[in-house]
Amino acid sequence: LRPASGSRQQDAPGAADGLALASDPGGTLNFLAMVENLQGDSGRGYYLEMLIGTPPQALNILVDTGSSNFAVAGVPDPDVTSYFNPELSSTYRSEGIEVTVKYSQGSWTGVLGTDVITMPKGLYGSYTINIATILESENFFLPGVKWHGILGLAYDALAKPSSSVETFFDSLVRQAKIPNIFSLQMCGAGLPVSGSGANGGSLVLGGIEPSLYTGDIWYTPIKEEWYYQVEILKLEVGGQNLELDCREYNADKAIVDSGTTLLRLPEKVFSAVVQAIARTSLIQEFSSGFWTGSQLACWDRTEKPWSLFPKLSIYLRDENSSRSFRISILPQLYIQPILVIGDNLQCYRFGISSSTNALVIGATVMEGFYVIFDRAQRRVGFAVSPCAEVDGFPVSEIEGPFSTANVASNCVSSVTFHEPALWIASYALMSLCGIILLVLIVLLLIPPRCQHRYTDNDVVNDESSLVRHRWK
Repeated sequence: LRPASGSRQQDAPGAADGLALASDPGGTLNFLAMVENLQGDSGRGYYLEMLIGTPPQALNILVDTGSSNFAVAGVPDPDVTSYFNPELSSTYRSEGIEVTVKYSQGSWTGVLGTDVITMPKGLYGSYTINIATILESENFFLPGVKWHGILGLAYDALAKPSSSVETFFDSLVRQAKIPNIFSLQMCGAGLPVSGSGANGGSLVLGGIEPSLYTGDIWYTPIKEEWYYQVEILKLEVGGQNLELDCREYNADKAIVDSGTTLLRLPEKVFSAVVQAIARTSLIQEFSSGFWTGSQLACWDRTEKPWSLFPKLSIYLRDENSSRSFRISILPQLYIQPILVIGDNLQCYRFGISSSTNALVIGATVMEGFYVIFDRAQRRVGFAVSPCAEVDGFPVSEIEGPFSTANVASNCVSSVTFHEPALWIASYALMSLCGIILLVLIVLLLIPPRCQHRYTDNDVVNDESSLVRHRWK
């Protein structure tokens, strides 16, 4: 790996002479072998080919930085063209543990096991990995998707059924002795969000490939190691600050998630962004259905509507907390072509949506950048991606540094209901309800003359016993 130019770049940790290296037959890790090892698009996800089991079974695996389980279809499904059959693999070992994972869209249930995997365009060698074979799913595999499983690259805190399940990337770091860092480039800017699926991209395991970015890499700290949670300081639309309290941008978390299609914004932020775009754009009267995602907007194919909309900028706290930097996307990334009608009309969707529990930097934004997940130094890096061009012009920018003198020292809420804490609270509530239920049973067995006559105020509300999963 060649050291990158630019003052913001720092070398990967733990590597000799500042180079991110790992063992292979030549003694170094060839990151160029991982360039363009992804296929897909922002509408249906970016995926990597893997060979699983002995003899190997080839499957396409969705790359998802917002979850932590490695799971593959384990039975036939109407929406998948291939699946992994454990009975045909001599190296598969079942753990006999059922696991269920729920996402913001869809869920699946399967069984944990282990098997060997290799990556034709990845690290050299075979590695033993925890694999969940999906036996049942709901709205997970969708019509038209070309992947057969999911590769969760987030932290073990999100792994199901518990954080004791070693994640895919942790297994690679341990077995392949690579640096604890990976990087991701998704090349679908300005292309139909559900096109041929051949847009391409790169997942670089163990380091950074300089050919995948231009200029400098800017890093922001990872606030918590579960999702890749970062701290957002402000948003601008067309250069105008939204003037919201910075905690609104981080309610209740802000994460970088390749498995989410859109840029998702907390409801208050989303409303402010839509109002600012509508106010700034050259289209004063616009269908409300376009902003909510229920309608498309169509123009003549000879027209490019992007000139009608403003630039969107997200400010992230720098590693030096007194400074920030901004990543900006042009409308070519958030006004997304999706459908052609007849010979004359091209229809577009709004690549931003509202969220009830997070700001999610999804594919809408990530397609503009080469994103580095530096787990060793607990930071996420952003650099301009050379494939983020439309008609020969860049559609993303990074600028900085900027002072944070007028920003709160901490924009992340001090009360965050992280998943481990949620489970602890849930189990405590269930235990309490179990005790109450036991008391009620005892009371029912007591002769009627000794029973207490309950009033409406004494009725136990069993809603408190429900375990509410934190979905992606």
